[in-house]
Amino acid sequence: MDDGRATVGVEEEFLLADPRTGAPLARNVEVARTAEDIGIDLQLELTRCQVEASTAVHTDISTLHRQLRELRRGIADCAERNEGRLLAVGIPPTVPHEFPVTDTPRYQRIAENFGLLAHEQGLSGCHVHIGIPDCETAIQVSNYLRPWLPQLLAMTANSAIYRGAETGFASWRSILWRRWPSAGPPPYFESARDYEAMVAMMLNSGSILDKQMVYWDVRPSISFPTVEVRVSDIPATVEETALLAALVRAIVMMARKSLADGHPPPAVPAEVLRAAYWKAARSGLAGDGVDPHDGEVAPIRTLLHRLIDHVAPALDAAGDRQFVEEAFARLLARGNGARRQVAAFQVRGEVGDVVAEVARATLEGCDRV
Repeated sequence: MDDGRATVGVEEEFLLADPRTGAPLARNVEVARTAEDIGIDLQLELTRCQVEASTAVHTDISTLHRQLRELRRGIADCAERNEGRLLAVGIPPTVPHEFPVTDTPRYQRIAENFGLLAHEQGLSGCHVHIGIPDCETAIQVSNYLRPWLPQLLAMTANSAIYRGAETGFASWRSILWRRWPSAGPPPYFESARDYEAMVAMMLNSGSILDKQMVYWDVRPSISFPTVEVRVSDIPATVEETALLAALVRAIVMMARKSLADGHPPPAVPAEVLRAAYWKAARSGLAGDGVDPHDGEVAPIRTLLHRLIDHVAPALDAAGDRQFVEEAFARLLARGNGARRQVAAFQVRGEVGDVVAEVARATLEGCDRV
């Protein structure tokens, strides 16, 4: 493959929490100011309890992995300096009735137009950007990505405990996130023109206020020449984030090869994709999933092995094969964030145990140097 060094960048959203109670802590402005002093540029999220960190653009997964470790460690230190704790978790294990919205004109406008959808937010995901030459290519790559999104969601599920109780889902964030009119599985688009027409309709109808509110799980990036994959909860550990990034890049590489070879993307029906999403959010790494390619029900681990087999040529071209196989084996043995949360909660039924486990996973492998 001639695209073995496709660029990759990652955005991780984090929850700020009270270190004593685990409750969301509305100090993102203060933490961002502290981070700026040590050279970390944090973005403010919709709620005052969240921050977002972005990596540089990388071609090597090992250097991306190293920067992810450095960012989590640095941001955690900034949170501590503001009497907070950094948590990589898809939803807060314990939450107030509503979250204070960050005081910027855009976020206040969203809150005014979308009511409790904004005030009950507090959802944290991970976005992977892969370099793409143009919007038309990004749209076709999105079509190829659609059938693999449920597997990526199941792998990274990290939101099983909410309001101090088990949700019965590995990724409750995914269920809540899809309440937004522009969120969830991306539609199948014939062309970039079709995509732009749909976005224009959504703008005209008021279901989105600007193009940044196109929240589909794959979209052409608003700000960069990339395709942006947004399906996952924020992974529990940095290794899981690096694994996600390597797999997303490999899927994109295989998609571009298929495009170059003249193979059309599979037109997976929306209903099949929604069913596969629901199973992925429900079960995570445990139990069965749905293969959107043919509707087959199979163990989710089998489906993930199929994904890795499918992208093996791209992993070899990028030099990521060994890392992906080893990191995936560790993930299966240890479990993802959802499994960690449920295991911690079931010991005593105490949400504080969940918060402690999430905090440990957040900084796993991020030792101070």
